[in-house]
Amino acid sequence: MYTIPLLGRGDFSEWRDAARMLATAGVSPREADWRVYGLEEELFEAVVPPPLPKADGIAPPLTVPPGFLPLAEAVVCHTEPGRYHLLYRLLWRLQSDRRLLELAADKDVAWARLLAKNVHRDSHKMTAFVRFKEIAGVAEGRRRFFAWFEPTHFIVARTAPFFRRRFADMDWIIATPMGTASWDGESLIFDVRPAENPGHGDPTDELWRTYYSSIFNPARLKLKAMQTEMPKKYWRNLPEADLIPEMIANAEANVRAMAERAASDPPLFHYRLQDAAHAEPQLVPVSPGTIAALREEARHCTRCPLHCTATQTVFGEGPQDARVMMVGEQPGDQEDLAGRPFVGPAGKVFDAVLKEADIARDGLYLTNAVKHFKYEPRGKRRIHQKPDRGDIEHCRWWLAKEVELVKPRLIVALGATAVFALSGEQKPLSQLRGKPITMERNIVLYPTIHPSYLLRLPDEAARKRQHALFVEDMQLIKHLGETLAAQQ
Repeated sequence: MYTIPLLGRGDFSEWRDAARMLATAGVSPREADWRVYGLEEELFEAVVPPPLPKADGIAPPLTVPPGFLPLAEAVVCHTEPGRYHLLYRLLWRLQSDRRLLELAADKDVAWARLLAKNVHRDSHKMTAFVRFKEIAGVAEGRRRFFAWFEPTHFIVARTAPFFRRRFADMDWIIATPMGTASWDGESLIFDVRPAENPGHGDPTDELWRTYYSSIFNPARLKLKAMQTEMPKKYWRNLPEADLIPEMIANAEANVRAMAERAASDPPLFHYRLQDAAHAEPQLVPVSPGTIAALREEARHCTRCPLHCTATQTVFGEGPQDARVMMVGEQPGDQEDLAGRPFVGPAGKVFDAVLKEADIARDGLYLTNAVKHFKYEPRGKRRIHQKPDRGDIEHCRWWLAKEVELVKPRLIVALGATAVFALSGEQKPLSQLRGKPITMERNIVLYPTIHPSYLLRLPDEAARKRQHALFVEDMQLIKHLGETLAAQQ
């Protein structure tokens, strides 16, 4: 029997080196006795291992599949006493069965994956529940912070690089019973010795309590789910956790109080805009069968529930004899307030592209597939929501009337919603973009992106590339519109 003493504090290299030496010498898992000793013990005086057998000839190199190393690196961080026996068994078996890790039902594989999952979860909780507190009274220079955390496994060295990336601009120490990590702006240092909680306080503790009490929603309280995401073992080190028992106890009463309170009023400007939108119209003569008459009729549209929350109908605008009609998705927040299409951030991008393509906006008829703003309120903001099929169907009658009155030769569908509203086509826009479709009355439909797509691209290089392609689309649309007009 070969006894291998290890410190066992999550250092993968100490197990890897010993396992490589044993396996190369042909020591089977049954002959290996892996033992973990405390920091206070003399590791190599406690056991004197017998000499390893000499291998006959040249031993074949050890090989493992790519998935074994990250699995083993996680498992050695677990506190399970048998973790080293388990990993060596897997290493030994992998030499004859390289696809062993694909057998999810294998007892050793299943056990190793469970231990790794526990370690990953513990690391995730550490990133969520570490609370830094500033250390006062230090010399001038970088600010210094301290945090106390109590992990279940030896994950400090494994998780500390996350905090180095996230808080590289400050000096910090994270102390735990499983060891300590510290960062001074240049070096990330680990100490495997257990630390003690100094009970350091901080004025920001009260800010955490204020924040947590403001976001706690008693109507959505699910105690079991909350304790799954924030296990009780972490509560004693979280300043906001002091409030949890009282919040749980008073949740039912607070829900009743919320129900009894009246809903908060919208901003005053909303009432002014609603009053203006629903005021009696000026007695201006409107000829029937014109865009102006259709716009006036749409102003009072109640075909779908969207009119209940939108400020007003945002109808199309432009010459009734325009050769080219541009159809977007729906009005945004600023279009809803102004009552005009394409005047918000996406509209500004659209104007810039039209200018680059040498297209006059006032010669186009601009409209949307859906005439009311669909949104989700978040505090004082109104967050855009994509129209669903029902919204599009309710507004399709208005769009068809606009096409009938304007009689464009070319319709540009800006985005997948507009393509569907005009043609019923549901293929991905990437398959339709730039491919003209002939519709009824010999109208040509040209699908392309919506200008808001350019605003959503996070990568600057991708945004410039797509902007250039959008300009090319507009230049082709200009040429196509002129060609169709000449054919009349």
